[in-house]
Amino acid sequence: MTTVERTQVFLLPDLGEGLSEAEIVEWRVAVGDIVTVDQSVVEVETAKAVVDVPCPYAGRVVTLHGAAGEVRPVGQPLITIAPLDGGGDEPAGHATYREEERAGSGNVLIGYGTGHGGATRRRRRPRLALAPEPVDAGRADAAPAATDPVRPSSALVISPIVRRLARERGVDLATLNGSGPGGVIRRADVEAALAAPAARLAAVPDPHVALAPTGDGDVIVPLTGVRKVIADKLSRSRREIPEVTIWVDVDATGLLETRAAINAATPDAPVSILALLARICLSGLRRFPQLNSRVDTEAQRIVQSAGVHLGIAAQTDRGLLVPVLRDAQRLTTAELAAELAATTAAARAGSLPPARLTGGTFTLNNYGVFGVDGSTPIINHPEAALLGVGRIVDKPWVVDGQLAVRKVTQLSLTFDHRVCDGGVAGGFLRHVADCVERPALLIAAV
Repeated sequence: MTTVERTQVFLLPDLGEGLSEAEIVEWRVAVGDIVTVDQSVVEVETAKAVVDVPCPYAGRVVTLHGAAGEVRPVGQPLITIAPLDGGGDEPAGHATYREEERAGSGNVLIGYGTGHGGATRRRRRPRLALAPEPVDAGRADAAPAATDPVRPSSALVISPIVRRLARERGVDLATLNGSGPGGVIRRADVEAALAAPAARLAAVPDPHVALAPTGDGDVIVPLTGVRKVIADKLSRSRREIPEVTIWVDVDATGLLETRAAINAATPDAPVSILALLARICLSGLRRFPQLNSRVDTEAQRIVQSAGVHLGIAAQTDRGLLVPVLRDAQRLTTAELAAELAATTAAARAGSLPPARLTGGTFTLNNYGVFGVDGSTPIINHPEAALLGVGRIVDKPWVVDGQLAVRKVTQLSLTFDHRVCDGGVAGGFLRHVADCVERPALLIAAV
């Protein structure tokens, strides 16, 4: 059997719920390299996260299917590996992996391992990389068969988000002068090009993206990537869930004072307002577990979750994401604060695995960071409820019969009317409001 006949093609695996494609960010290997079972071979960006993809085969890299910036569909070839024949070019110690290769790995993503991976590997941030240069047909060492065709470019980019924005909005990166260190093209450079009418008319659209200006100067942007995922999920929520929103204004002065007291006592482990609100929500869900549930429409039943998998709505450069803190009810307030800070930072950096972006049972949404007072948010399907928090501002408030200036915010609860009636939803919201106004009630509720 020849080496060509024995090659193994690793297809881009299923990267998570609802994901059908991924963009290649950076290859970790090159044609001719020797790889081992479960070695990370490529970093890709999906609509939800940036992840390392390990290869389940060992051997020599024959073909890399796709270049940095290219979008590959799930189930299509990603890398072709030729098993080593045991000759003199086999590296020392490689025989250990030959048995694993015969058995197969089964690994899909780092963090979903099969036991071959050893110690936990930490994700590297993408390095500065030039987009692929044209292949010189006259070079003796050129190997066009080793990779799929790519479009040449000399634009220096660091972020796949910049590449995607430019591609979807029809901006030719080669025409831009990067304002970042070393001439790196940043998102601001692409947005500045879009703001210039001449540049917008001169933009060169990607041939794979249906994007074109209309006669009135409108720009048609395809609904793809993270925006498509968001659109599909929110549309499904509105179709399936009979949602109701109730709200109440609350005096958050006591909550702010409590936070200040906690942080004064533990300056090395500060607690955020969001962490205190999360703690209050957990107290409310313990009293009203109906809101920590989902409707199984196929089985015609309501499933109340044993644990609270708390989703935190986070606005990122790639769109609205809802990372999940699993079994949040087991965390102390300090642990909640630390987990919230780390999780939202990882979500904005795009380094959370897809598994951390699904499986929530209740969502907390702090839309007050956008400077708004209230909202009627859409439930994060298939959850049953979502608590929204507006901005905290000075307002006149009656305290013990006297008018005073207090720190006031608005809380809104959107809930699935199939899982409970207004009495349960109102009871939960009132409990949350009471704890915001009088945080000492949290101690009594324990």
